[in-house]
Amino acid sequence: MAKQVRALLLLTGTVLFWGSSFAVTKDTYAELSPMAVMSLRMLIASLAFLPFWWRLPRPQYRRGDAKLLALSMAFIPCAYFLLESLAMLYTTSSQAGVISATVPLIVALGAWLLFRERLTWQQGVGVAVSITMVVVLAMTGTSQASGPMPWLGNLLELGAMVAAAGSMLTIKQLSSRYHPWFLTGLQAASGAVFFTVMAAATGGWPNLGGLSVPVMLELAYLGVFPGLLAFGLYNSALKMMPATSAALAINLIPVVAVLTGWLLLGESLTVVQLLACALIIAAVAFAEVSSATGDKTTLGESDTPVTAVPDTAPAATMAAVDPASARVDEPRGVQR
Repeated sequence: MAKQVRALLLLTGTVLFWGSSFAVTKDTYAELSPMAVMSLRMLIASLAFLPFWWRLPRPQYRRGDAKLLALSMAFIPCAYFLLESLAMLYTTSSQAGVISATVPLIVALGAWLLFRERLTWQQGVGVAVSITMVVVLAMTGTSQASGPMPWLGNLLELGAMVAAAGSMLTIKQLSSRYHPWFLTGLQAASGAVFFTVMAAATGGWPNLGGLSVPVMLELAYLGVFPGLLAFGLYNSALKMMPATSAALAINLIPVVAVLTGWLLLGESLTVVQLLACALIIAAVAFAEVSSATGDKTTLGESDTPVTAVPDTAPAATMAAVDPASARVDEPRGVQR
């Protein structure tokens, strides 16, 4: 019982940190450009990670790994956070948080298309319903102060989720030889370089002395808590409970995103959007529960065992990413 309580407390912290990151990120835009926010967030995460870098086991490098690592870094943090930072300009943090729940299903679909890994009919239904509801969410959004063009922002956020899935499917080739924390640190460092260059190129580098104390605290929070600490909490919880149980808890991230968007930014959703959000979460949960029950009815002809995507999701890594670590057969929600 004590072990279960500890696992639930760890997951509670994970959900709160990742779920709140959407609204906190958007709130920093009042004083900073999106590229500056991402640059500072990655720099803080890199500095926080630096003392632990030397304690990691050395990776078992093989010829060709450099290309896979470069491709993974291009997906996350570069494409993922670039698309998501732009999405947050146009849509609400609440809607972005709900869309992030689709990553595990996109990973499952990508693994089926690219590697012919098994995709259950329940996962197929989950993919179809969730993507359809994302489109509904995008098309029915009403303009408000924190989301002036929700249709564009929601589609950009969906693109970020595709980038997150691409990174997971790429990293799965490396996960047996590279420690998850090594990949996390590498993503933080490459993100710091990429977004610092982007901020300088777009003229968005701020006068740090002119930042308000609340924004400085928000940046520190984003870099340390959703970026690093939540990752450790989530992996610790996974050692105490089944991955599918943890995944179902992670699906509460959109709920926290909606609540923090309402409390911090005064965001609202229409009745149709609330229904779409509920169906997205239900579709992901349906697919995950079906995986847990071991239904072997699949779409496709491959008998190759399903391979696990490494425990280095975008969300776990930086914030979203995106996002969440995921298994193709046991999808897990996107971590922030």
